[in-house]
Amino acid sequence: MRRAVPRRRFRQGALAVSGIGPVEPGEGTRARHTGPPEDPYASYDSATPDDQCAPRDPHSAHHARHPLAPAPPSRHRSPAARLHARPRARLRGLLRTHPGGRPRRTLLTAAVLAALLTCGGLLYVTREQQPPRPAPPLPAPPYPSQVVDVSYLEPAATPPGAPRGSFSFALLVSVESGPPVTVTALDQPYAGLSLTSAPRPPFRTAAGAARKIVITMHVMECGKVPENAGLPFLDVTLRNIRAMEVQSFILGSRYAHALSEALQVACGNVSR
Repeated sequence: MRRAVPRRRFRQGALAVSGIGPVEPGEGTRARHTGPPEDPYASYDSATPDDQCAPRDPHSAHHARHPLAPAPPSRHRSPAARLHARPRARLRGLLRTHPGGRPRRTLLTAAVLAALLTCGGLLYVTREQQPPRPAPPLPAPPYPSQVVDVSYLEPAATPPGAPRGSFSFALLVSVESGPPVTVTALDQPYAGLSLTSAPRPPFRTAAGAARKIVITMHVMECGKVPENAGLPFLDVTLRNIRAMEVQSFILGSRYAHALSEALQVACGNVSR
């Protein structure tokens, strides 16, 4: 049997500690920089263009890099590219950010909105002035036949001086609304009769008013008058500012009965 060989124990060096000064680095340790971080590009910015373009000596003290400093970003670039890389980076930073801290996109949006508001205001101020709209036209007045009514009242006394075979009736002419209406003529359909009125036409009647007139008929030829008037009517010519019309008014059964009796008396045909 082979005897076991005892393992060797290695002694580690102890750190030297002083009660007065800082802790000194021992064996196998590195010094740590505790001051403010150094700018790795300070030597590059302070160098002249000739020094920047000259080839670097990795062993020179001027280009020595701090152990904790990052590697230069332009290690593998050409001297001309390294010369202009930093100014271009600064220019991009100026384009991206306003000195006040606002992004360039926000400033552009605000400028566009301001321009749009300005253009809108100019268009509103310089717009073509539209003429005021005319007032809507007033409604046309009604036709006279739409607002005039002629009705039979009663038999009336024959005016003095009327020829034999004459008889008279009282009528009422009324105007409901609209402009005044003028009666320019009165007539009846029978060839054997003549007709006059008091007052004589033309006469005018205002809206909302009524006028009483008396018509007088004279029998000129009994053979040309009806023995029994069924639905007698009167032709009245009316005029207002809208139009002139001839309207036939049927005066009803009372007027028909009174006219038939007057014709029988005038022609002496009471027995018929």
